Amino acid sequence: MKFDFHTHHERCGHAAGSVRGYIEAAIGQGLDMIGISDHTPFFASDEDHPSPDGSMAKSEFPVYIEEVLKLKEEYRGKIEVLLGIEADFLPEHLDLYRSVIASYPFDYVIGSVHEFAGIGIYDSAHWEGLTAAGKLEVKNLFYAYIAQSAKCGLYDILGHVDSLNRYFKGYPEIRTEAAEVMLKAIAESDVAVEINSSDDLWVPDGDLLERALHYGVKVTFGSDAHEPERVGEHFAAVASHLYEIGYREWAVFRHRQRLMVPIGR
Repeated sequence: MKFDFHTHHERCGHAAGSVRGYIEAAIGQGLDMIGISDHTPFFASDEDHPSPDGSMAKSEFPVYIEEVLKLKEEYRGKIEVLLGIEADFLPEHLDLYRSVIASYPFDYVIGSVHEFAGIGIYDSAHWEGLTAAGKLEVKNLFYAYIAQSAKCGLYDILGHVDSLNRYFKGYPEIRTEAAEVMLKAIAESDVAVEINSSDDLWVPDGDLLERALHYGVKVTFGSDAHEPERVGEHFAAVASHLYEIGYREWAVFRHRQRLMVPIGR
């Protein structure tokens, strides 16, 4: 089975292409399932659209849901279209997000950390200014935040776990027991981790994935495509790598229910 659970489109303000365009691209790539998972609005904001280049407007959210559900029916028999969403982990607003998300028939919810302890995951300048001890503290804080997101019970999938590996120089060389604590929390919470292939440096990397397998962490796949032509990118290579390190199954989702399917070589 070939699938992709992490895609964005023009509503979020930093991706190109329509929902239909991503579905057509998935068909072209021979996918069996395509998940549409744009960023949630900032539900806690008084403004309708406080971040036009970061997420959709609150008023667009029901329109997004309706469009994906209609396309799900239109493409039935050609490809399975799944209604997903990517929701930031915002501990202070969990109850609000939980309430809104429960009101719609999602197939899955991706929980992602884009900011933690006031630090953005793309803030390489902040990282470069830290001492070695400061960098270790940041990595520990990041892992603790991911563990907290796993335990909150809102998400089916954790998105781009260990994303700092892409943006913070020297990050992977910093060893910390916090990684083991995080992986145990993910396994105990029974949340899947996506292998995110949005660039050539997949996250999590091979080392963390081998430890994830040791703890029984389940995995899935998401390209995090922001252009239709990148749907399904690196799927075969990711599947092959997972098989080589010992994974034999990965997770797909329907109606917030997980199904484990074989990983082909």
